[in-house]
Amino acid sequence: MEQLMADLKRQIIEALNLKHLTPAEIGDDQPLFGEGLGLDSIDALELIVLLQQQYKVKIENPQDGPKIFRSVRTIAEFITAHKPA
Repeated sequence: MEQLMADLKRQIIEALNLKHLTPAEIGDDQPLFGEGLGLDSIDALELIVLLQQQYKVKIENPQDGPKIFRSVRTIAEFITAHKPA
């Protein structure tokens, strides 16, 4: 899971053009939206695409989005639980 979270941090920085950040500056449990990293709804769409393209996982219920995208750790947990075999 640690490697997955490290990979996710790099991918988030690249996909969302957060060049001012390094992976070390994003905490595993740091909120990604609001007062945390400050991501917005457009960023959420980019993250959905990232999950589909890189990990072949899809969020079936949009209402689960806020829970899944709460932090890097929650994204990693979702990927681990839902990635195809």
